[in-house]
Amino acid sequence: MLFHLLFSLRDVFPAFRVFRYITFRTFSATLTALIISFALGPWLIDRLRQYKVGQNIREEGPKTHFQKAGTPTMGGLLILIAVFVSTVLWADFRNEHIWIVTLSTAGFGIIGFIDDYLKLVKKRSLGLRGTYKLTGQILISFLIGLYIYLNDDAAFMTILSIPFFKELYPNLQIFYIPFVIFVITATSNAVNLTDGLDGLAIGPSIVAAFSFAGLAYVSGNVVLADYLNIAYIRGAGELTIFCGSILGAGLGFLWFNTFPAQVFMGDIGSLALGGALGTIAILTKHEILLGVICGLFVIEALSVIIQVVSFKLTGKRVFKMAPIHHHFELKGWEEPKIIVRFWIISILLALMSLATLKIR
Repeated sequence: MLFHLLFSLRDVFPAFRVFRYITFRTFSATLTALIISFALGPWLIDRLRQYKVGQNIREEGPKTHFQKAGTPTMGGLLILIAVFVSTVLWADFRNEHIWIVTLSTAGFGIIGFIDDYLKLVKKRSLGLRGTYKLTGQILISFLIGLYIYLNDDAAFMTILSIPFFKELYPNLQIFYIPFVIFVITATSNAVNLTDGLDGLAIGPSIVAAFSFAGLAYVSGNVVLADYLNIAYIRGAGELTIFCGSILGAGLGFLWFNTFPAQVFMGDIGSLALGGALGTIAILTKHEILLGVICGLFVIEALSVIIQVVSFKLTGKRVFKMAPIHHHFELKGWEEPKIIVRFWIISILLALMSLATLKIR
């Protein structure tokens, strides 16, 4: 909105030509989302507390979590408002990539909202049935995969970019659709599983958004893409602005979500963030790097899978409790120590993934 308005006045005000630069608009989007989060956060937390939208604590969970009962949740709504407003103001909505990631994030956010609403307002302990939740996630991901597969535009491709290899780009063709479903759905649920401690999920999400901002920018720049031997995706650079919005909104939310948290993001936030990151990875052709950048989320999800499979096959548990952050809680680690150390792991994994751009 602001981009189209101000850039259209560039002949009257030559200084407005700066709005054509993705870097300037990304900084603007990041700052806008951050300001919105800071400004709207206290009001939203008060409203959630007023309507008694408080966190329910599982009886089988760590005993230290019982003191968190009643803490306002569904704070992910703050993230989504900041991201969407900032994107609308600064992104070019003539770009298909922006439409796809915005609609995807909104779709996963709606699924999360319904789940939170049923659990917290309607007092249904299980919330939205797992089959319904998964069906909704698969449907959104399927539509994205189908759109890419049927699109003849060179901006959308069914190839995979393999780290460390210069010219290895396998084309999955129609099998790219189930691959998209797996990537986006798995990422969404992995972030959701990680959201169990104050700031644990939003920290790595911020790191991932920063990483994908860089990846989107170089993927959408023909000169940089050629220099780094990565696939050039026409129009992908505009996704940098969306990543900047997530970065700003995430930092603003972390202000209220850091230990001890004033608000939790809920499924509306975790499912939406995971869906957004998965979609961005698909659109920028960095699906494989997603597994490294979001490696912490992968570890959390794998810990649950290992725990379930081990218990069903042997009757024994590998971890004291899954996801793995609860394992370390029961080993006596203080919550802030777990959170910060997991953040450090997330940062290291992101740095490793970005380093692969030069090693090709």
